[in-house]
Amino acid sequence: MKRFPFLFLLFCSLFLFSQQKWDVKFYNEVVNREIAIFADNNEPMPISARFAFKLSNLTSTLPNDEIVVIPPKTKRFPIAELKEIKRNAANSFSYTNSYNFGNALQESFDEDYIYSLPFESGKTQSVYQGYNGKFSHQNEFALDFDLKEGSPVLAAREGIAVEVVDSNDRNCPDISCAKYNNKVLVMHSDGTFADYSHLKYHGAVVRKGDKVEKGQLLGYSGSTGFASGPHLHFAVFINRIDGRRTFIKTKFRTLEGEATLLEEGKSYTRNY
Repeated sequence: MKRFPFLFLLFCSLFLFSQQKWDVKFYNEVVNREIAIFADNNEPMPISARFAFKLSNLTSTLPNDEIVVIPPKTKRFPIAELKEIKRNAANSFSYTNSYNFGNALQESFDEDYIYSLPFESGKTQSVYQGYNGKFSHQNEFALDFDLKEGSPVLAAREGIAVEVVDSNDRNCPDISCAKYNNKVLVMHSDGTFADYSHLKYHGAVVRKGDKVEKGQLLGYSGSTGFASGPHLHFAVFINRIDGRRTFIKTKFRTLEGEATLLEEGKSYTRNY
């Protein structure tokens, strides 16, 4: 009996929500007239992907627009299988997909974790913009610490450095300059991320993939990117597939208490 060949139409549109392209690859293999789609994730963090298929005489094990979370450092992770409906008929498929870093399906996290202040011991620093601040923190649980240019920035929590940017030397007080933020992004054991932003030019001392200990030096503060002056922007969040972030309120160990929610306009001392 004559068998009709597949007609492959494969379109991959990868929408990235970062300054860098994540090291992830999608590909397919054909075995016995069935198509298997795989992913290689070479990043030290999970990558979330969403697919939309157009199929002719095929069904997919992955429904359209369902999010798949690809574990870190994973090869040949199965995404979907496409199986023919009517044998000996021509088949075709195409798909678009988008992906972003982190587990976009995550909802829970360690609500009881106590963070360290991200500056040197013996220092007292003010929070000049706090949660839901009027300048740039609308609907964000983010903190701006009034750190001078070149001040050491310490890790508030242990984790893995999953993104390091320190090659920018531009800034302006407009969101259009956010793409010039020098930063260190740290992934925690509960899947959340901490963003340490506005580091100085060539101001990072850790590299992508490094294990980070609590209190470890990450780099030096600056005013790169979306900034009108030197400071440290700090926020903890869960990342979503479309680039939105679910921000998390963080409790800190301070001279004033063991689990303090920091407030705008107040100063806090690191005495440890």
